[in-house]
Amino acid sequence: MNAPLIASVLHLDRRAVQALRITDPYSLHRVVYSLYADVRDAAEKSASQASGILYADQGGDFRGRRILLLANREPAACLDGEYGEVRSRPIPDSFLDHGQYRFKVLVNPTRRDNASGRLLPVKGREAVGQWFCERAETSWGFRVDAGRLQVERIEVLRFADKQRHPVTIAQAHVQGQLVVTDRDRFRLSFSQGIGRARAFGCGLLQIVPLIDHPFA
Repeated sequence: MNAPLIASVLHLDRRAVQALRITDPYSLHRVVYSLYADVRDAAEKSASQASGILYADQGGDFRGRRILLLANREPAACLDGEYGEVRSRPIPDSFLDHGQYRFKVLVNPTRRDNASGRLLPVKGREAVGQWFCERAETSWGFRVDAGRLQVERIEVLRFADKQRHPVTIAQAHVQGQLVVTDRDRFRLSFSQGIGRARAFGCGLLQIVPLIDHPFA
């Protein structure tokens, strides 16, 4: 049996946000990844094997910041032995046995241009909604209720990565209801995330079951 996924919440007060120098998406990525042991070897990293870590920034206010985490291993209880607080719990297998869920997710909507091979952002709420519905059925193991799908904020983030290379990521906040159509693919989508830019806070499916019994 596979080890259970671990859901966690990282709470950072204003002092921690300042001390950890969280100023952009890369600095948040650095902080989140520092909570986990790096279990990949050099070959796995060069092959771009998934880190096993997903997260979703919930933003913050004058009191601090809250980040949702999902991983295939336990995080540390805090950062640098003193900053932040992490609360964790394993996700039971039965959580993914339902047939319908309410969901929200931050995605990086892109399509590959057949002529150039380049990845291009999907622009506009209607186009993003259509892209999401298509990908859900063909790749992610669920069907979306298009009538209840909401594409909320669309924003473009620009920052520098570890090597100081410029990075641009388009993000869309999507929520609605889904029906599971392929159980194995759905489990994979939940555990590994959906779409691109998962290393920078995209792809974590935040789901709540809509029925009280497993889907047959």
